[in-house]
Order: sequence, then structure tokens, then C-alpha cells
Amino acid sequence: MTLAKSVALFAVAALFEIGGAWLVWQGVREHRGWIWIGAGVAALGAYGFVATMQPDANFGRILAAYGGVFVAGSLIWGMVADGFRPDRWDVSGALICLLGMAVIMYAPR
Repeated sequence: MTLAKSVALFAVAALFEIGGAWLVWQGVREHRGWIWIGAGVAALGAYGFVATMQPDANFGRILAAYGGVFVAGSLIWGMVADGFRPDRWDVSGALICLLGMAVIMYAPR
């Protein structure tokens, strides 16, 4: 599997997990209803399947690496969906997390 395909899988996983959590949040906290909650639950389930498509066989490594993607993706989602504006510390922290993700996932073994 190529690096590009692996990175794309992480991006799709982030879309499903962050999007699913956001849909549940909207359904519950913003009182948008059960359809939003159900869509969120379905998206969260899809995330679990996408994560299994990574080439590494180690569940812990995949989920640890995905953590960095989740941090950065959550900030981006907040910017796009909710108008959140991260400060320099948010951005710095996300970059550190992405660096950690790259080391965990793509360092030579």
C-alpha cells in the first residue's frame, strides 16, 4: 500500500469519526433529533471499518497514529462546520500530533 493511500484512509476515517461525533452532538446538544443521531452512529460505525483497511496489522499502532489525525481533523472540522478559529497553540499542538502520527506510522521498521 502506498503512503498516499494510507494517508487517504486516515483522512476518510477522520471524516467518518469526527463527522459522526458532530452529528450525534447536533442531534443531542442542538436538539436536531434522532435522524441526526442515527446518521452519526452509522458514520461512527463506518469509521471502524475504514480503520481496518490500513496496511499495518497492529491495532494499537493504527489507533495511536490515528490520534494525531483526529486532533488536527477536529480543529479543521470546527473551523469549517462551526466557525471555530484555532489559536497558535491549537495549530502548534496539532502539528506536533501529526508529526507523532508520522513517526508512529511511517518510521522505518
